[in-house]
Amino acid sequence: MTDISIVVPAYNEHESIPELCQWISRVMQSHGFSFEVLFVDDGSTDNTWEVILAQHRLNPSFKGIRFNRNFGKSAALHTGFRAAVGKVVITMDADLQDSPDEIPALYEMVTTQGFHLVSGWKRKRHDPISKTIPSKFFNYITRLISGIRLHDFNCGLKAYQGVVVKNISVYGEMHRYIPLLAKWAGFSKIGEKIVEHRERKYGTTKFGLERFLRGFLDLLTITFVGKFARRPMHFFGTWGIVWFLLGFGFTVHMVWDKVYATWIAHEPVKREIVDQPMFYLALVALVVGVQLFLTGFIAELMARQTASRRDYLVIERAGTFPTESH
Repeated sequence: MTDISIVVPAYNEHESIPELCQWISRVMQSHGFSFEVLFVDDGSTDNTWEVILAQHRLNPSFKGIRFNRNFGKSAALHTGFRAAVGKVVITMDADLQDSPDEIPALYEMVTTQGFHLVSGWKRKRHDPISKTIPSKFFNYITRLISGIRLHDFNCGLKAYQGVVVKNISVYGEMHRYIPLLAKWAGFSKIGEKIVEHRERKYGTTKFGLERFLRGFLDLLTITFVGKFARRPMHFFGTWGIVWFLLGFGFTVHMVWDKVYATWIAHEPVKREIVDQPMFYLALVALVVGVQLFLTGFIAELMARQTASRRDYLVIERAGTFPTESH
Protein backbone atom coordinates (compact mmCIF):
# COMPACT_ATOMS: atom_id res chain seq x y z
CA MET A 1 0.00 0.00 0.00
CA THR A 2 1.11 3.55 -0.72
CA ASP A 3 2.32 5.27 2.45
CA ILE A 4 0.94 8.74 1.76
CA SER A 5 -1.65 10.28 -0.55
CA ILE A 6 -1.48 14.06 -0.73
CA VAL A 7 -4.68 15.74 -1.92
CA VAL A 8 -4.16 19.28 -3.22
CA PRO A 9 -7.15 21.36 -4.40
CA ALA A 10 -5.98 23.94 -6.94
CA TYR A 11 -7.74 26.91 -8.45
CA ASN A 12 -5.63 29.22 -10.64
CA GLU A 13 -2.35 28.19 -9.00
CA HIS A 14 -0.17 27.54 -12.07
CA GLU A 15 2.73 29.61 -10.69
CA SER A 16 3.12 27.72 -7.42
CA ILE A 17 2.56 24.11 -8.50
CA PRO A 18 6.04 23.37 -9.98
CA GLU A 19 7.77 24.65 -6.83
CA LEU A 20 5.32 22.72 -4.62
CA CYS A 21 5.99 19.49 -6.55
CA GLN A 22 9.76 19.86 -6.18
CA TRP A 23 9.39 20.52 -2.46
CA ILE A 24 7.13 17.51 -1.92
CA SER A 25 9.50 15.26 -3.89
CA ARG A 26 12.47 16.29 -1.75
CA VAL A 27 10.57 15.57 1.48
CA MET A 28 9.22 12.21 0.30
CA GLN A 29 12.59 10.99 -1.00
CA SER A 30 14.50 12.08 2.10
CA HIS A 31 12.15 10.04 4.31
CA GLY A 32 11.72 7.09 1.97
CA PHE A 33 7.94 7.37 1.67
CA SER A 34 5.98 5.83 -1.18
CA PHE A 35 3.52 8.50 -2.21
CA GLU A 36 1.08 9.96 -4.68
CA VAL A 37 -0.01 13.56 -5.09
CA LEU A 38 -3.56 14.15 -6.35
CA PHE A 39 -4.07 17.64 -7.73
CA VAL A 40 -7.75 18.48 -8.16
CA ASP A 41 -8.09 21.35 -10.63
CA ASP A 42 -11.27 23.09 -9.51
CA GLY A 43 -12.17 24.66 -12.88
CA SER A 44 -9.10 26.89 -13.17
CA THR A 45 -9.13 29.55 -15.88
CA ASP A 46 -5.35 29.84 -16.17
CA ASN A 47 -2.74 27.21 -17.13
CA THR A 48 -3.08 25.16 -13.95
CA TRP A 49 -4.16 21.99 -15.76
CA GLU A 50 -1.33 22.21 -18.30
CA VAL A 51 1.15 22.58 -15.45
CA ILE A 52 -0.33 19.53 -13.69
CA LEU A 53 -0.01 17.49 -16.88
CA ALA A 54 3.61 18.57 -17.24
CA GLN A 55 4.37 17.48 -13.67
CA HIS A 56 2.68 14.12 -14.32
CA ARG A 57 4.88 13.55 -17.35
CA LEU A 58 7.96 14.27 -15.23
CA ASN A 59 6.82 12.03 -12.37
CA PRO A 60 3.80 9.67 -12.57
CA SER A 61 3.36 10.01 -8.80
CA PHE A 62 1.88 13.44 -9.49
CA LYS A 63 -1.65 12.89 -10.73
CA GLY A 64 -4.46 15.22 -11.70
CA ILE A 65 -8.26 15.40 -11.71
CA ARG A 66 -9.95 18.25 -13.54
CA PHE A 67 -13.43 19.75 -13.03
CA ASN A 68 -15.25 21.37 -15.93
CA ARG A 69 -16.04 24.39 -13.74
CA ASN A 70 -15.39 25.74 -10.26
CA PHE A 71 -17.29 23.63 -7.70
CA GLY A 72 -15.45 24.73 -4.56
CA LYS A 73 -12.91 23.30 -2.16
CA SER A 74 -15.29 20.79 -0.57
CA ALA A 75 -16.01 19.15 -3.93
CA ALA A 76 -12.30 19.03 -4.73
CA LEU A 77 -11.46 17.37 -1.41
CA HIS A 78 -14.33 14.89 -1.68
CA THR A 79 -13.19 13.84 -5.16
CA GLY A 80 -9.58 13.57 -4.03
CA PHE A 81 -10.58 11.46 -1.02
CA ARG A 82 -12.46 9.01 -3.23
CA ALA A 83 -9.40 8.58 -5.46
CA ALA A 84 -6.73 8.38 -2.74
CA VAL A 85 -5.13 4.99 -2.01
CA GLY A 86 -2.63 5.94 0.70
CA LYS A 87 -2.53 4.54 4.23
CA VAL A 88 -2.39 8.16 5.38
CA VAL A 89 -4.03 11.00 3.49
CA ILE A 90 -2.61 14.52 3.74
CA THR A 91 -4.46 17.60 2.53
CA MET A 92 -2.72 20.87 1.80
CA ASP A 93 -3.28 24.01 -0.24
CA ALA A 94 -1.50 24.65 -3.52
CA ASP A 95 -0.45 28.23 -2.75
CA LEU A 96 2.74 27.32 -0.84
CA GLN A 97 1.36 28.67 2.44
CA ASP A 98 1.42 25.09 3.78
CA SER A 99 4.86 23.56 4.24
CA PRO A 100 5.47 19.98 3.00
CA ASP A 101 8.18 19.74 5.67
CA GLU A 102 5.34 19.19 8.17
CA ILE A 103 4.24 15.96 6.46
CA PRO A 104 6.59 13.47 8.21
CA ALA A 105 5.52 14.63 11.69
CA LEU A 106 1.85 14.50 10.74
CA TYR A 107 2.35 11.00 9.30
CA GLU A 108 4.03 9.92 12.54
CA MET A 109 1.13 11.20 14.67
CA VAL A 110 -1.36 9.19 12.61
CA THR A 111 0.60 5.95 12.24
CA THR A 112 2.40 5.79 15.59
CA GLN A 113 0.23 7.77 17.99
CA GLY A 114 -3.00 6.42 16.53
CA PHE A 115 -4.80 9.66 15.75
CA HIS A 116 -7.70 9.35 13.34
CA LEU A 117 -7.20 12.94 12.25
CA VAL A 118 -4.54 15.57 12.93
CA SER A 119 -5.31 19.19 12.14
CA GLY A 120 -2.68 21.86 11.65
CA TRP A 121 -2.71 24.98 13.81
CA LYS A 122 -1.17 28.07 12.23
CA ARG A 123 -0.56 29.83 15.52
CA LYS A 124 1.50 32.57 13.86
CA ARG A 125 -0.34 33.75 10.79
CA HIS A 126 0.73 36.04 7.95
CA ASP A 127 -2.76 37.30 7.14
CA PRO A 128 -4.30 40.78 7.46
CA ILE A 129 -6.29 41.57 10.59
CA SER A 130 -9.49 41.62 8.51
CA LYS A 131 -9.00 37.87 8.10
CA THR A 132 -7.45 36.85 11.42
CA ILE A 133 -10.05 38.44 13.73
CA PRO A 134 -13.11 36.86 12.01
CA SER A 135 -11.19 33.58 11.86
CA LYS A 136 -10.56 33.58 15.63
CA PHE A 137 -14.23 34.31 16.29
CA PHE A 138 -15.33 31.60 13.86
CA ASN A 139 -13.04 29.02 15.45
CA TYR A 140 -14.28 29.95 18.94
CA ILE A 141 -17.93 29.45 17.93
CA THR A 142 -17.09 26.16 16.23
CA ARG A 143 -15.27 24.87 19.33
CA LEU A 144 -18.22 25.91 21.47
CA ILE A 145 -20.82 24.13 19.34
CA SER A 146 -18.84 21.07 18.30
CA GLY A 147 -17.02 20.33 21.53
CA ILE A 148 -13.80 19.65 19.57
CA ARG A 149 -10.81 21.45 21.09
CA LEU A 150 -9.06 22.69 17.96
CA HIS A 151 -7.68 26.18 17.44
CA ASP A 152 -7.86 26.23 13.63
CA PHE A 153 -10.66 24.18 12.06
CA ASN A 154 -10.07 25.64 8.60
CA CYS A 155 -6.36 24.90 8.32
CA GLY A 156 -5.81 23.26 4.95
CA LEU A 157 -2.96 21.12 6.26
CA LYS A 158 -4.44 17.98 7.84
CA ALA A 159 -3.59 14.29 8.08
CA TYR A 160 -6.09 11.42 8.17
CA GLN A 161 -6.14 7.68 8.44
CA GLY A 162 -7.18 6.39 5.03
CA VAL A 163 -10.33 4.80 6.46
CA VAL A 164 -11.53 8.20 7.70
CA VAL A 165 -11.63 9.93 4.31
CA LYS A 166 -13.39 6.93 2.76
CA ASN A 167 -16.27 7.22 5.20
CA ILE A 168 -17.12 10.91 5.26
CA SER A 169 -18.83 13.04 2.62
CA VAL A 170 -17.67 16.61 2.12
CA TYR A 171 -20.02 19.00 0.33
CA GLY A 172 -21.12 22.65 0.30
CA GLU A 173 -18.71 24.53 2.57
CA MET A 174 -18.21 21.51 4.83
CA HIS A 175 -14.44 21.28 4.24
CA ARG A 176 -13.94 23.55 7.25
CA TYR A 177 -15.90 21.06 9.41
CA ILE A 178 -14.14 17.84 8.45
CA PRO A 179 -13.10 17.24 12.10
CA LEU A 180 -16.77 17.41 13.06
CA LEU A 181 -17.76 15.10 10.19
CA ALA A 182 -15.13 12.63 11.37
CA LYS A 183 -16.36 12.86 14.96
CA TRP A 184 -19.97 12.11 13.95
CA ALA A 185 -18.70 9.12 11.95
CA GLY A 186 -17.07 7.72 15.10
CA PHE A 187 -13.48 8.85 14.49
CA SER A 188 -13.09 10.77 17.72
CA LYS A 189 -9.32 10.67 18.30
CA ILE A 190 -8.56 14.09 16.84
CA GLY A 191 -5.23 15.80 17.42
CA GLU A 192 -3.59 19.09 16.62
CA LYS A 193 -0.10 20.13 15.58
CA ILE A 194 1.39 23.60 15.36
CA VAL A 195 2.49 24.14 11.77
CA GLU A 196 4.23 26.87 9.84
CA HIS A 197 2.15 29.42 7.98
CA ARG A 198 4.09 30.87 5.07
CA GLU A 199 3.35 34.13 3.35
CA ARG A 200 1.62 33.86 0.01
CA LYS A 201 4.23 33.94 -2.75
CA TYR A 202 2.03 33.86 -5.85
CA GLY A 203 -1.50 34.98 -6.72
CA THR A 204 -4.21 36.26 -4.41
CA THR A 205 -6.57 34.70 -1.87
CA LYS A 206 -9.67 33.00 -3.28
CA PHE A 207 -11.86 33.57 -0.23
CA GLY A 208 -13.84 36.60 0.95
CA LEU A 209 -15.66 37.54 4.13
CA GLU A 210 -18.88 35.92 2.85
CA ARG A 211 -17.33 32.51 3.61
CA PHE A 212 -17.86 33.13 7.34
CA LEU A 213 -21.62 33.56 6.92
CA ARG A 214 -21.87 30.46 4.74
CA GLY A 215 -19.61 28.62 7.15
CA PHE A 216 -21.80 29.47 10.15
CA LEU A 217 -24.94 28.27 8.35
CA ASP A 218 -23.15 25.04 7.43
CA LEU A 219 -22.10 24.60 11.06
CA LEU A 220 -25.74 24.74 12.15
CA THR A 221 -26.68 22.28 9.41
CA ILE A 222 -24.01 19.74 10.20
CA THR A 223 -24.67 19.97 13.95
CA PHE A 224 -28.39 19.34 13.46
CA VAL A 225 -27.91 16.53 10.94
CA GLY A 226 -25.23 14.87 13.04
CA LYS A 227 -27.41 14.81 16.16
CA PHE A 228 -30.90 14.24 14.79
CA ALA A 229 -30.66 12.71 11.30
CA ARG A 230 -31.53 9.26 12.67
CA ARG A 231 -33.90 10.42 15.41
CA PRO A 232 -35.71 13.53 14.11
CA MET A 233 -38.64 12.99 16.49
CA HIS A 234 -36.37 13.84 19.40
CA PHE A 235 -36.00 17.39 18.05
CA PHE A 236 -39.31 18.15 16.36
CA GLY A 237 -41.38 16.15 18.85
CA THR A 238 -39.81 17.85 21.86
CA TRP A 239 -40.39 21.36 20.55
CA GLY A 240 -43.84 20.39 19.29
CA ILE A 241 -44.85 19.27 22.79
CA VAL A 242 -43.40 22.43 24.32
CA TRP A 243 -45.35 24.72 21.99
CA PHE A 244 -48.54 22.67 22.32
CA LEU A 245 -48.40 22.73 26.13
CA LEU A 246 -47.77 26.48 26.02
CA GLY A 247 -50.84 27.04 23.86
CA PHE A 248 -52.90 24.63 25.91
CA GLY A 249 -51.90 26.46 29.10
CA PHE A 250 -53.00 29.79 27.65
CA THR A 251 -56.32 28.23 26.60
CA VAL A 252 -57.01 26.70 30.03
CA HIS A 253 -56.15 30.04 31.67
CA MET A 254 -58.64 31.96 29.51
CA VAL A 255 -61.42 29.39 29.91
CA TRP A 256 -60.93 29.30 33.68
CA ASP A 257 -61.07 33.09 33.88
CA LYS A 258 -64.38 33.07 32.01
CA VAL A 259 -65.85 30.21 34.07
CA TYR A 260 -64.74 31.81 37.34
CA ALA A 261 -66.09 35.25 36.43
CA THR A 262 -69.42 33.90 35.13
CA TRP A 263 -70.29 30.99 37.40
CA ILE A 264 -68.37 31.55 40.62
CA ALA A 265 -67.77 35.27 41.18
CA HIS A 266 -70.83 36.29 39.12
CA GLU A 267 -68.88 39.17 37.64
CA PRO A 268 -69.78 40.71 34.31
CA VAL A 269 -67.60 39.41 31.48
CA LYS A 270 -65.48 42.26 30.17
CA ARG A 271 -64.31 40.61 26.95
CA GLU A 272 -65.09 37.42 25.13
CA ILE A 273 -62.28 34.87 24.81
CA VAL A 274 -61.93 35.44 21.07
CA ASP A 275 -61.46 39.18 21.66
CA GLN A 276 -58.37 38.69 23.81
CA PRO A 277 -54.85 38.86 22.32
CA MET A 278 -53.93 35.80 24.39
CA PHE A 279 -56.45 33.77 22.38
CA TYR A 280 -54.45 34.30 19.18
CA LEU A 281 -51.16 33.55 20.94
CA ALA A 282 -52.66 30.31 22.24
CA LEU A 283 -54.02 29.43 18.80
CA VAL A 284 -50.66 30.02 17.11
CA ALA A 285 -48.83 28.01 19.78
CA LEU A 286 -51.24 25.08 19.41
CA VAL A 287 -50.95 25.06 15.62
CA VAL A 288 -47.15 25.35 15.68
CA GLY A 289 -46.94 22.57 18.26
CA VAL A 290 -49.09 20.20 16.21
CA GLN A 291 -47.16 21.00 13.02
CA LEU A 292 -43.79 20.40 14.65
CA PHE A 293 -44.97 17.11 16.16
CA LEU A 294 -46.36 15.91 12.83
CA THR A 295 -43.15 16.98 11.07
CA GLY A 296 -41.15 14.89 13.53
CA PHE A 297 -43.53 11.94 13.12
CA ILE A 298 -43.26 12.00 9.31
CA ALA A 299 -39.48 12.44 9.46
CA GLU A 300 -39.24 9.50 11.87
CA LEU A 301 -41.25 7.31 9.48
CA MET A 302 -38.91 8.25 6.64
CA ALA A 303 -35.83 7.57 8.78
CA ARG A 304 -37.16 4.15 9.80
CA GLN A 305 -38.11 3.33 6.21
CA THR A 306 -34.48 3.77 5.12
CA ALA A 307 -33.01 2.10 8.22
CA SER A 308 -33.02 -1.36 6.63
CA ARG A 309 -31.02 -0.03 3.68
CA ARG A 310 -28.53 1.95 5.77
CA ASP A 311 -24.89 0.91 5.67
CA TYR A 312 -23.19 1.27 9.03
CA LEU A 313 -19.49 1.92 9.21
CA VAL A 314 -17.45 -1.27 9.49
CA ILE A 315 -13.71 -0.62 9.55
CA GLU A 316 -12.36 -4.13 10.23
CA ARG A 317 -13.38 -7.75 9.89
CA ALA A 318 -11.94 -11.03 11.17
CA GLY A 319 -12.93 -14.16 9.32
CA THR A 320 -14.85 -14.82 6.12
CA PHE A 321 -18.34 -13.42 5.73
CA PRO A 322 -20.96 -14.11 3.03
CA THR A 323 -21.57 -11.29 0.59
CA GLU A 324 -24.75 -9.44 1.52
CA SER A 325 -27.17 -8.60 -1.24
CA HIS A 326 -29.24 -5.42 -1.06
